Amino acid sequence: MRPQLSAIAAVLAAAAMLAAACTHGTSSGPTQTTPTTPTGQVLVVKIDNIDAARPATGLGSADIIYVEPMEGGVTRLAAVFSSHLPATIGPVRSARETDFDVLAQFGKPTFAYSGAVPQIVQMLHSPPLSDVVINASQADVPAAYSRGPGAAPHNLFVRPAKLTIGTGPTPQSVLSFGAVPAGGTAATDYPVRYPAASFDFRWSAGHWQVSLDGTPFTSTESGQLAAATVIVQKVATHPEPFTEDSQGGVTPIAQTVGTGAATVLRDGQSFPVTWSRPNAQSGTTFTTAGGQQVPLASGAVWVLLIPA
Repeated sequence: MRPQLSAIAAVLAAAAMLAAACTHGTSSGPTQTTPTTPTGQVLVVKIDNIDAARPATGLGSADIIYVEPMEGGVTRLAAVFSSHLPATIGPVRSARETDFDVLAQFGKPTFAYSGAVPQIVQMLHSPPLSDVVINASQADVPAAYSRGPGAAPHNLFVRPAKLTIGTGPTPQSVLSFGAVPAGGTAATDYPVRYPAASFDFRWSAGHWQVSLDGTPFTSTESGQLAAATVIVQKVATHPEPFTEDSQGGVTPIAQTVGTGAATVLRDGQSFPVTWSRPNAQSGTTFTTAGGQQVPLASGAVWVLLIPA
């Protein structure tokens, strides 16, 4: 079984164990229950972010934005919406295997994407993935999608009101938020480089202002995008066998289960940390070399997955 499918299977097993644990006690004692993680609506949308796809729409409402490495050294985004669902989101692009473990931590989210290569489409529509993901691709829910201005394939947009929205642990449950800890280093500007994309995060007016390829990264409804917390997370990768670009480059699958080095940016400071995620249904924690957990600042979170 592929590593990603094994991870999703673990989600199902964990759900079954939780259901078994939340049972009544004996008739001679009080009812026994296991505490559960607060849940809510969760929608994950794959977003195109190359130059031809900008500006974005709806990203100002995202709770978490994952930056994923792609074939050819470019990036795409997996945007997680829970607190607020905007009227329109896009441009929407295709799914990759990296998305599987991103989705797994949110229970049974809705996944909106433009499509995928046949092998990934089959995996998403077959157990165990189809048991823990509500597929909401353009092929699954065509009435939810429309073309906007610009040239295809960079002009496809989705309307969440026309989707069935799944539920699960929300971003506020999956990640840990809290007051800024001691021990940070002052940081006002933090560049992040991919082979064919460059991000820059500048601390201004209480947020990290986001630029992409040297210009402000904007969303039509909110202006320049900003984050309360930025996580630069180094991850192991291996090649996805199904997808390659016209030059023969393959997509690197980012492994977000495990452990590795990261940097957390919040409150104008940087914190070198170790990230840890024991299994696919768990969120990721960030700890200093001294073992102190670094919570995230309240607000939007950006997670940049950087091949180690």
